[in-house]
Amino acid sequence: MALLQISEPGQSPNPHQRRIAVGIDLGTTHSLVAAVRSGVAECLPDAQGRVLLPSVVRYPQGGGRQIGYEALPFLQQDAANTIASVKRFMGRSRSDIAAADKLPYALEHADDLEALGNTAAGMLRISTAQGAKSPVEVSAEILATLRQRAEDSFDEEIFGAVITVPAYFDDAQRQATKDAARLAGIDVLRLINEPTAAAIAYGLDNASEGVYAVYDLGGGTFDISILRLAKGVFEVLATGGDSALGGDDYDAALADWVLAQTGATLANAADKGAARVAARRCKEALSTIETVAFEADLSSARVHFDVKKSDFDTATAPLTARSLAVVRRVLRDARLTPDEVLGVVLVGGATRMPQVRQAVGEFFGRPPLTNLNPDEVVALGAAVQAHQLAGNAGADDLLLLDVIPLSLGIETMGGLVERIISRNETIPTAKAQDFTTFKDGQTALAIHVVQGERDLVQDCRSLARFELRGIPPMTAGAARIRVTFTVDADGLLSVDAREQTSGAVARIDVKPSYGLSDDEIARMLQEGFATAQQDMRARALAEARVDAERLLAATRGALAADGDLLGAEDRQAVDALMAALDAARNHDDAGAIEAATQALAARTEAFAAERMNRSIRDALAGRNVDTL
Repeated sequence: MALLQISEPGQSPNPHQRRIAVGIDLGTTHSLVAAVRSGVAECLPDAQGRVLLPSVVRYPQGGGRQIGYEALPFLQQDAANTIASVKRFMGRSRSDIAAADKLPYALEHADDLEALGNTAAGMLRISTAQGAKSPVEVSAEILATLRQRAEDSFDEEIFGAVITVPAYFDDAQRQATKDAARLAGIDVLRLINEPTAAAIAYGLDNASEGVYAVYDLGGGTFDISILRLAKGVFEVLATGGDSALGGDDYDAALADWVLAQTGATLANAADKGAARVAARRCKEALSTIETVAFEADLSSARVHFDVKKSDFDTATAPLTARSLAVVRRVLRDARLTPDEVLGVVLVGGATRMPQVRQAVGEFFGRPPLTNLNPDEVVALGAAVQAHQLAGNAGADDLLLLDVIPLSLGIETMGGLVERIISRNETIPTAKAQDFTTFKDGQTALAIHVVQGERDLVQDCRSLARFELRGIPPMTAGAARIRVTFTVDADGLLSVDAREQTSGAVARIDVKPSYGLSDDEIARMLQEGFATAQQDMRARALAEARVDAERLLAATRGALAADGDLLGAEDRQAVDALMAALDAARNHDDAGAIEAATQALAARTEAFAAERMNRSIRDALAGRNVDTL
């Protein structure tokens, strides 16, 4: 009788089969990918051994794109087409972005549905030499690069990824992140909040239990979360933040201060890019040096100004105070005082600034925890969660009790908001509330879904609108319409409305107005397939060149050591094939390089055998069977 192979729900039927699942920190300044290998979470490096990928994408004139370190030099050289800090634009409209005039590239958006073919009214786009690019498309380039890095590391396709988002990302921003992953060919196992991911990394590393605060100041966003850690359960008690506060703002404040001191002005995109790069360089140096020169070549003049650490602290003090105001509010939500928090975890590269560490330490009355790399801790925690969600054997059993960052509700008469799910509610969750009709004989009901903490609809973010039809005509107030909000583990919302007596029902999966429609995703995927061919060709060319260089180096070494084994005719043939391969690798035809490589390898097979025989003879010379 044949045996049936069975498994626990969600587990692999083959206990020895390991699914490759990764954690991705899609950051404002840098992004990372991590995975669990040999039971330990680690960040995966690129071919040069670098784990950080700068979140920068350049779209040059003439096509193609440059990502990460390749794009960095162009922040000054081609600032108008080099996009950095795109995470701040995810799920946002043009009107949401403050101080857009200080950006080195131009922002645009469509004001009505028809201008976008009935999709995503108001979605922000960035002007480039290759046309307008959405933040989702730019983020997808970064995610695809990280996916390729992971697949190169394991030499196989990844099963899926856990992607982190700021805790204060709203529904539109979370949906935009999932759209970007989909565009990059990544199956999202789950979105988790960055502070929660950091807590996973710290909780497992330190075996910590109790109440902890996670202070996450990245390049473009700030989060604070209060968590209770106990026996593998990570419960978020309260969360808050500011999705427009981060290291970029410290850079901007420093640049503005220096320009005010010197009287210099920014005349164009190149000037803005130069000032931003100079400010970041100066900020980073001030973490270890008391006085640093701010140097920037502007179109009007060269700026050279010595900045003291105390000057930087003064110029940016309002930003640090802004973050601590959010911390106070979140502690109130959690009904805790600072002295009840056992430890404070610092996350994000911006927490390396000494004034931030000092301010956080003074607020909580204890030095913050800094024993894990603040740049890597979020990706490491996401990798641990991904390893578990992939159902791999030996994965630690974790339970995440995350919360929703902003209240969800619907519009009622008078433009008021009726909250269905309150902020800091543990997710996944479902809540329902009953409503009724306003007029006699009303047979339809318009439902407007909003997100925010304000009482007026005009002060909250509109998420979706839909209609419930088929309500039996009754006197006003007689109908009973139950509206149910369901939030999944990713923090994404679906809403359904049901009239209780007739059973009429309407449902919507909320696709925020600043997300992407299915048609747009399809169009972008088609564009991605077109560029994928180009990417594959570039990748094949690079690999062919590496193989050619390796074979040429090995052959040259062999000839130098044992060239006397070849006759004059054979040596001449090998030299000719080497010259042909050397010439081929300087051209862009991967097929020609591979053919030349194979020809040289085939011609030197006999030579390699002769070398092997010589080495064996030399090793055995003067020895007999008994000694062997």
